[in-house]
Amino acid sequence: MTHRRPRVGVAIPEAELIALRQRLLRWYASNGRDLPWRRTTDPYAILISETMLQQTQVSRVLAKYGEWLAAFPSLDRLARAPLRDVLLLWQGLGYNNRARRLHDTAVAVASPAGTGTLPAALDALLALPGIGPYTARAILVFAHNCDVAAIDTNVRRVLIHELDLDPDIKPQDLRLVAEAALPHGCSREWHNALMDYGALELTARRTGLAPTSRQGRFAGSRRQYRGRCLRVILARQRLTLSELAAELALPESDVALLLALLEDDGLVVRHAHHVAIA
Repeated sequence: MTHRRPRVGVAIPEAELIALRQRLLRWYASNGRDLPWRRTTDPYAILISETMLQQTQVSRVLAKYGEWLAAFPSLDRLARAPLRDVLLLWQGLGYNNRARRLHDTAVAVASPAGTGTLPAALDALLALPGIGPYTARAILVFAHNCDVAAIDTNVRRVLIHELDLDPDIKPQDLRLVAEAALPHGCSREWHNALMDYGALELTARRTGLAPTSRQGRFAGSRRQYRGRCLRVILARQRLTLSELAAELALPESDVALLLALLEDDGLVVRHAHHVAIA
């Protein structure tokens, strides 16, 4: 990129947006990835893929997506599954509280007070536990082809680079740009094109545009120890604090801190004499 000009609050010329749409959709027609979640418009399947893809490489999700849908083919089946079964199947994807949030969403939708299906309106999706602004918009885009903007890391990078935006553009201003760039009636294909172009062509390394948030080092991190702690509890189902500390080769005081974090995430419960999956 030779220059960047902040465009906050300034409309981008329609001719420039048209040229961008034509170029990226043409590129996508020849280079788009064939991914299993792109072969469905089932809102539940889209919810699963979008949740799995958060901070996780596509290759890891590919290995788990089909297995998940085979085990939990619907929101109702997921809602009726014990949390332990859900967490066991999630192993390998990391960030286990994502699996718990999926379970919470399924329980809410399948409950007597729920509708039994995921809603097709933004406000109603956001009212469900475990569904945030991006995921709600992604469901509307990929399940319903709605004309809304769903901005992930790749979409952000492509729009900033291709439209010469200020890298520090505010999220609300970037959303206005994304909405202006969106070709109406073509939201699903457009977002797939943006995401693939960012993942395959305009990478962070190639553009120098870093994501707004980065994962910390995993090896030796508290996140790694939390994952190890949860795996032991899943395998043993219930054990005392001292038994868990022995399994992890950590002081009981350190394990107690890990358990407090897992408990805050709704993943485990501590009883008087043992700990178990929530």
